[in-house]
Amino acid sequence: MESSYPILLFVAVLIGFVITNLIIIHIVGPRKKTAVKQMPYESGMDPVGDARQPFDVKFYLVAILFLVFDVELLFLYPWAVSAYLDDPLRANQIGVPVELRGTVFAVMLVFMATLAIAYIYAWRKGVFRWR
Repeated sequence: MESSYPILLFVAVLIGFVITNLIIIHIVGPRKKTAVKQMPYESGMDPVGDARQPFDVKFYLVAILFLVFDVELLFLYPWAVSAYLDDPLRANQIGVPVELRGTVFAVMLVFMATLAIAYIYAWRKGVFRWR
């Protein structure tokens, strides 16, 4: 418990700092409300039209495909780093054990093939074509 005192002190100082800032902002901050200040802010432009307009499904499909291939890169990066760390010229071997290299390589090939099939399927269905 003695080793956690610095962390508890830090959390107490942090909470005190946040509460102090909120009180100061509430006391010192401007109070005049105008129509311009109450208007929604959209990237520095005046909002035009209704905010509840339906989006085309293609936006969501592209977003989902982006997430899928972004997650693919998250899986490929550690594998590539561990393959780099298996350099035989290095003294310390941190990466994939020698017995599992073939298996890990085959699993990664199946993983990339599955994603390539998904990409080709989306391409054939016309997800990337805009009207």
